Amino acid sequence: MKEFANGFERLYRLGPAVTVFGSARFAPGSPYYELGVEVGRELARAGFAVITGGGPGMMEAANRGAKEAGGVSIGCNIILPHEQKPNPYVDEVINFDYFFVRKVMLVKYSCAFVCLPGGFGTLDEMFEAATLIQCRKVGPFPLMLIGKDFWKNLIELLYDMQHEGAISAEDTGFAYLTDSPAEAVRLILSSLPPNVTGRLGPARPAPSHN
Repeated sequence: MKEFANGFERLYRLGPAVTVFGSARFAPGSPYYELGVEVGRELARAGFAVITGGGPGMMEAANRGAKEAGGVSIGCNIILPHEQKPNPYVDEVINFDYFFVRKVMLVKYSCAFVCLPGGFGTLDEMFEAATLIQCRKVGPFPLMLIGKDFWKNLIELLYDMQHEGAISAEDTGFAYLTDSPAEAVRLILSSLPPNVTGRLGPARPAPSHN
């Protein structure tokens, strides 16, 4: 209960935010890491706060992109036996002992979700969000999968589930697959109601390279 109270107290003023899920295992300089940086930048430029699990890899990349673009960068860090340290690109870090409390915060304070390449934890978070959206416990909020090659087998599995009658077409209508962070942000913006987009911070232009 103390962790719930602390998370609620520190995040409820955040404003429109997008949670980015992804693996802790992709290092700076890798193509996936750079993709995560661009996701964070595009979200921040559109006026969203960016929330991640606060750790390394894709979480660090998204926080880094948001911070470099002048946006708000939040990390919900999990304390593990081999301690996961918060990455250096978060404006505020909230530490959790319990995965389920942390996951509540990642979902509760977001109006969209972006899934970057990841492993078991990313899949767990993705399907938690998808189940809540499907059952209309949150949202409806857009769920973006970025990386067509990475996610192609998962998409085929979803088609198989639909073919067998385990899910319906409506159950996946909130999910989008793209390779482009800019397109993902455009889809998020077009999916949200005016009472959410009207609360966004000012859009930030891309930095000039001249």
